[in-house]
Amino acid sequence: MVVGGVAATLHGSARLTQDVDIVYSRDADNLRRISRALEPLQPYLRGAPPGLPFRLDEHTLAAGLNFTLSTSAGDIDLLGEIAGVGNYDALAHHTLEVELFGFRCLCLDLPTLIQAKIASGRPRDLEAVAELRALFEEKPK
Repeated sequence: MVVGGVAATLHGSARLTQDVDIVYSRDADNLRRISRALEPLQPYLRGAPPGLPFRLDEHTLAAGLNFTLSTSAGDIDLLGEIAGVGNYDALAHHTLEVELFGFRCLCLDLPTLIQAKIASGRPRDLEAVAELRALFEEKPK
């Protein structure tokens, strides 16, 4: 499911983001699908020293939780959970289906995205909250 800045943009935010944040289901089949889908994009740990051995496969995903990756298509953050908000299963009921880059996918709904931004506590996320709240107030009830 798409979260973070891209989700905010899908809800109408004018802010730009440099990466795609994805909350992913951690079941074994999905870990295999993610690693296979990302393999052609040459994922590497963002900020890691060049040459550090790294292979993104289902075993690596199972052993970790949140991964910040550089890929040939741009930066991707794979999040097993969002602190203060929950994991894929907890968030699944707080999504809507959207089209993104020609694909149908789940996007975090606006109230839960606002909650996630507040829970992160990062200054840039807290700055976005006012705009997201305004967008929520503008939406038809």
